[in-house]
Amino acid sequence: MAVVFVGVFTVVAVLLRNTPTGVFFQVSDQIAMVGIGVLLACGALWFTRPKVSADAAGIDVRNLLGTTRYPWEVVRSVSFPDGAAFARLELPDDEYVPVMAVQAIDGDRAVAAIRELRRLHRAATRQ
Repeated sequence: MAVVFVGVFTVVAVLLRNTPTGVFFQVSDQIAMVGIGVLLACGALWFTRPKVSADAAGIDVRNLLGTTRYPWEVVRSVSFPDGAAFARLELPDDEYVPVMAVQAIDGDRAVAAIRELRRLHRAATRQ
């Protein structure tokens, strides 16, 4: 989608000066159109940022705004509630952290990811 945004807005910018509408567009208008396409592309790419990685010591969750590491000792469980869009880490005091990298729409890949995270959590908290 990011490439499409940049491509469409670049084409519009090139064709902008050749429109017989009676409006006179300048080079700055064309540059602004390409800039809007680039900003929309950056917005689309922002949604590809979520990531989760885990090891025997803990789990790193990178969502849209930041990355946080949680040791397995503070994670009560890894869950995927019915109807939820994302998996989540259940923390003490009824708090939770969404794991946006594991989405319901991923189907079997999400199931495999949850099983692996739960396996790592069980192995780390049995000690």
